[in-house]
Amino acid sequence: MSKDWVLGILGGSGLYDIDGLENRQWIEIETPWGPPSDQILFAELDGIQLRFLPRHGRAHALSPSDVNYRANIDALKRAGCTDLLSLSAVGSLQEQYPPGDFVVVDQFIDRTFKRETSFFGEGCVAHASLADPVCARLADMAAKAATTAGVTVHRGGTYLAIEGPQFSTRAESQLYRQWGCDIIGMTNMPEAKLAREAELPYATIGMVTDYDCWQEAHGNVDVAAVIEVLLKNADKARETVRILVNALSGTQRENGSEGIETNLDVALITAPENRDPKLLAKLDAVAGRALNK
Repeated sequence: MSKDWVLGILGGSGLYDIDGLENRQWIEIETPWGPPSDQILFAELDGIQLRFLPRHGRAHALSPSDVNYRANIDALKRAGCTDLLSLSAVGSLQEQYPPGDFVVVDQFIDRTFKRETSFFGEGCVAHASLADPVCARLADMAAKAATTAGVTVHRGGTYLAIEGPQFSTRAESQLYRQWGCDIIGMTNMPEAKLAREAELPYATIGMVTDYDCWQEAHGNVDVAAVIEVLLKNADKARETVRILVNALSGTQRENGSEGIETNLDVALITAPENRDPKLLAKLDAVAGRALNK
């Protein structure tokens, strides 16, 4: 099925300060899962519709545990998004990913424990496949855009998601390295899980800010160091988005070959006659296509 690109972007509060953005309008979107992190900035660039959502709010008043991930994904789906790109600060768990590099991941390990991780539950059960949690097409395009923007980009890697808001202990950091993880962060889970349930292709650019705490020669990670590197990368992050959008503007969007846009067709297990109408009403945006077949 063909439709126009509408790219949703989850990231920092300054990511949307891109030259050339047109028709900018902050719009509040209500969801049945509660309020999202902030209003969504509707804008247009190179003929492509964009939707920016500051993950922690424009004032960065929400910790990773306090972000309402279900509301964020629901709101972006209601805003018409066809695809989601996350830009996130991460720590490096491998020597070859130094601060300043970008890692476009293809896998996640979820170690969070305080968050709602699914839109489904009692009254309507679904088991979405997360074997390949990232949209390869969008990830490839994002990696190419970042490379063109002048960033050293690593295509592929495993993102370890921790609850936070504290950084890791040194023992944890070393353990995650033994697991084969490449970068560590606090925000992309359950975000990626919920995007899959909402049938939205999702990709992550991890912007490396530090070596976590396993690399003792570089000192322990702290907020000041993270912000310093983030500020240095801000222009490259915005340029990456601009180049990606320019590439999208020359293509017609088609559903990908991975079946992400229709994955609920093989995920829903509760028979229609046994589904809870109250839950179905809350699922109108994220799962309406599948539930109304």
